[in-house]
Formats: sequence, structure tokens, C-alpha cells
Amino acid sequence: MHGPTLVNWLLALLTATAGVYCLTRLRHSPCTPAGAAGPGHAGRRLARESDAAEALMGLGMAVMAVTGATVPAAVWAGLFGAPAAAFLFAALYAPTGRAHRLHHAVGALAMTYMALAMTASPGGHHHAATLGTPPLTGALLLYFGGYALWAGARLLRTPAGTLALGTTGLPQACRLAMGIGMFAMLLTM
Repeated sequence: MHGPTLVNWLLALLTATAGVYCLTRLRHSPCTPAGAAGPGHAGRRLARESDAAEALMGLGMAVMAVTGATVPAAVWAGLFGAPAAAFLFAALYAPTGRAHRLHHAVGALAMTYMALAMTASPGGHHHAATLGTPPLTGALLLYFGGYALWAGARLLRTPAGTLALGTTGLPQACRLAMGIGMFAMLLTM
């Protein structure tokens, strides 16, 4: 990334913590048997898929914040491009979770975009030139800024409309941290 070193490390800490939390949720969530059917199984499968995607994104953002352009473009493209394609394919052909998978596809594509823009810049730093395409960066900033606001609002409200904080809000806090992390990384482009 191109921000101050302290900010890069703080962002890495935030996103790594969210990624590790998602890995922990993935490890402790029940597996869906191969032939199982029903709404409960589909929901668990979607939750595990979400935990895996968020773990990959959180840990990937942490590595990207610290290493930046020192990692080759092909590694970043493979790490985030393949999941992006899988989520896009699943969003097009899966009967449930379409919006959820599209969100993860946008996240993986944004990570691929940022990584390729960083590695394409001379020395991995931007000077007077802007990395990436400003309209695309702006659109992604709007998307992830809006997502962070939405995730923050969901974190504070229960279905009954009362304020609620605690361990039941940890998955939503993880999503909020990811949205803020993506916004911060895009902001430095």
C-alpha cells in the first residue's frame, strides 16, 4: 500500500484479526454432508463459503498492506482472481445466495485490481501519477464505503430496533472491518 507505515501496519492488524476470526468460525462451523438437502444445509453451506471468502480477503489484505508491490502480479491474480471467477460463476448459476456471492466476487475483483495496479507502478509506489483507473477506483470506493456504512448500521441494530453489542455481533463486526479495510486500501490508490 502507499500510506504511512504505521497506517499500513494498523490496517494489516485489523484485517488479519478479521481474517483469523473468520478462519476460526470456518473451523468450528458444522460441515454439510455431500448429499444433504434442505434450507438449513444451504444456509450452513453459504455461511461456510462466506467465512472462507472473508478469511481469504482479510488475510490477503493484511499481506497486501505490509508487502505491497513486492509480491509478483501473477501471485496476486491467482490468489484473488480465481475466487472472483468462482464467486461470479456461483452467483450466476446457484439458486440461493446470489447477492452474497456477488459481493464476494466484487471484493475479490477489487483486490485483484488493487494488486495489479500496485505491481504495475514503478517501484510499487505512486508519485504524481494515480494508480489504477480513477473512475473504477471511485466506483469501488463508493461501493465499499456504502457497504461499511450498511455493515455498521446492522451491527448496532437488532431486528427489534434496539441497540445490541456483544459476541453475537462479531460476524457483522468482521464484515465492517473488511469494508473499512477495502475502503482504506482503495483510498490510497
